[in-house]
Amino acid sequence: MAEIKIAAQTRTEFGKGAARRIRRADQVPAVLYGHGSDPVHVTLPGHDLMLALKNSNALLSIDLDSGSHLVIPKQVQRDPLKGFIEHADLLIVKKGEKVTVDIPLTLVGQAGPDTLVVTENSTVSIEAEATHIPNEIEVSIEGLAAGEQILAKDLVLPKGSTIAGDEDQLMINIVNAPSTAEVEAELAEAEAEVGIEHDAPESEAGDSSDAAGDEDGSAESE
Repeated sequence: MAEIKIAAQTRTEFGKGAARRIRRADQVPAVLYGHGSDPVHVTLPGHDLMLALKNSNALLSIDLDSGSHLVIPKQVQRDPLKGFIEHADLLIVKKGEKVTVDIPLTLVGQAGPDTLVVTENSTVSIEAEATHIPNEIEVSIEGLAAGEQILAKDLVLPKGSTIAGDEDQLMINIVNAPSTAEVEAELAEAEAEVGIEHDAPESEAGDSSDAAGDEDGSAESE
C-alpha cells in the first residue's frame, strides 16, 4: 500500500470551542500516538483526510515542521448525520513493524447451481506489516456446492500476513437455496407476526358479491 502524504499543523488549542473553529475552517483535529511517545495533537486538511480514509487501513505520512510520522487510522469519529470527520486517532507505526487490522473480504466467482452464499463474517483480522496492509482479501467461491464452508485458515493471505484471530472462524457458508414455496411460506409467517393482512383478489370479491345478490334474489322470490 502506497503512503499518502498529508501536511499537518501542530494544534495548541483544545476543547469543544477550539474543535468547532477548526472544523469551520475545513480542518480536522487529530492525535498521533504510539511507541511510548507523547501524543502529538495536530490539525489535518479535511478534504485530503476524507479522500485518504476511503480505505480504512490507509497508510498515511503526516508531515509536520518537526518531521514526518508514518501512521494508520485507529479510530475515526464522524458526524452521525452529515458524515464529515470530526476527529481522528492515528497510530504511529514504523516500517517493518507488524500491526493487527481488519481486512474486508471480496467474493469472486459463482457458487454451484441451487446454492445460497451466506457471508458469516465480512472482514478478517490479520497481522501484517504496516507498510504492506492489503486493501482486501479475495475469496473464490467458484463452483462450491451446498455444504461447503470457508474458514479463516482457508483464506489466501498476502505474503508476510497471518490470521490474528481464530483460524477456525467461519467466514463463508454455502447452503441450499430455498424453494419458491419456502420463501413464500417464510414471508407469510413474517407478515402474520406483524399483523399484515392482504385484501382478497377482485375476482374473489366479485364472486362473494354475486353470491350475496343471488341469496337476496332468492329471498325476494320466496
